[in-house]
Amino acid sequence: MITNFVYIALALALLFVGAEGLVRGSSSLGLRAGLSRLTVGLTIVAFGTSSPELVVSLKATLSQQGDISVGNVVGSNIFNIAVILGVTALLCPIPVHRQILKVDAPVALGVTGLLIVLLVNDRLGHLEGLLLFAGMVGYTVMNMVLARKEADVDSNALAAPEVSRHWGIDLAFVLGGLGILILGSRLLVDHSVLLARTFGISEAVIGLTIVAAGTSMPELATSVVAAIRKQPDIAIGNVVGSNVFNILGILGLTSIVSPLNAPGIAWLDYAAMLAFTVLLIPLLYTGRTLHRLEGLALLVLYGGYLFILWPK
Repeated sequence: MITNFVYIALALALLFVGAEGLVRGSSSLGLRAGLSRLTVGLTIVAFGTSSPELVVSLKATLSQQGDISVGNVVGSNIFNIAVILGVTALLCPIPVHRQILKVDAPVALGVTGLLIVLLVNDRLGHLEGLLLFAGMVGYTVMNMVLARKEADVDSNALAAPEVSRHWGIDLAFVLGGLGILILGSRLLVDHSVLLARTFGISEAVIGLTIVAAGTSMPELATSVVAAIRKQPDIAIGNVVGSNVFNILGILGLTSIVSPLNAPGIAWLDYAAMLAFTVLLIPLLYTGRTLHRLEGLALLVLYGGYLFILWPK
């Protein structure tokens, strides 16, 4: 049992390191190719922090562990809003960019509702996956168009790395990061399943909690660092963008690869994901700032969700 915890901790560290390498290398390649820093920040950096969720869900899907794959996304989306925004708001109140209010938050709510409708029979097939992935392409194009219109946004606020000295260094970071992510995902899924069986806990609960929190570490690190650097506006864009990508990109791609069956994910979990997403919108509209008290409320609500979810 102790060995499983050690391997899970190692896997989480590998996922963090791998995601950092992938984001750094791919961002530098994007800048080198002539993409604006804003475009890189809204696409490569945002999607790169969700790469652990992607590789873990793909690994679980290929192993016919749909509960972990879907639970990872549902749990990550809950964790992103409740914990990451909660902790970040406690460190520093978060001002809300106009685009988040008008575009990204409503999109996140819409795709969350769409996912719940598609999962009414606890299954995502190839056609549903294609629909979700097409939505991901549309969302990415929309962000790139909006990025050009918002060219006056402070480019430093996007936390995109600088261009490296040589494209070979970028390629090494990308390939190395992917390799580390794959290794970390294998360790995390395999030993999470073993741990679940040891304690008699369902794979769904493990996916919704341990796996989801672990794969959200890059988003947490990005948001906490942004708050410490007094650039907390990154946090909301990072979280909302990642939540959209988790549903459209990750579940879309994984169900294209292989149909997903997730009978272990209860309607309580889908309801919690929807409730936190709905709650986020009025919180963002109150003075266009997420205050410390609101951050604390999100953390308390997440604690209540865990209390209901975790087996007694």
